[in-house]
Amino acid sequence: MNIAFFLVPKDDVIYFSPHHTMRQALERMEYHRYSAVPLVDDHGKYVGTITEGDLLWKLKHSPEIGFENAHKVHLEDVPQHMAIKPVRINQQMQDLITLATNQNFVPVLDDNEVFIGIIRRREIIDYCFKLWQSEQKV
Repeated sequence: MNIAFFLVPKDDVIYFSPHHTMRQALERMEYHRYSAVPLVDDHGKYVGTITEGDLLWKLKHSPEIGFENAHKVHLEDVPQHMAIKPVRINQQMQDLITLATNQNFVPVLDDNEVFIGIIRRREIIDYCFKLWQSEQKV
């Protein structure tokens, strides 16, 4: 099955620019209760994913940055500790199963490497469960 059916389009996804600040990220992630958010550059290209852990590690290793100074640090200056791998829109659902074991979502790119949305792990699990159910009926 083509993954486009499961795509949450970019317009419905919370994402950050590398120019957003740590404080903006912390506040927005807290508000939406997200533990990871895609980073998309000014050209619409996916450049990684910022996680709560990345933000916490930056705070831990930079004692001069407290929450009160987090507005001075841009996300492009926060090291990413997990490589959240994207896929292309023309890939099949089976290609995502391995990625979904380690990622909350899978970023999706078009043929020009432009970020067009995500597929959440829950949709991948639901797909696998329905596939398993249909095989049990045979």
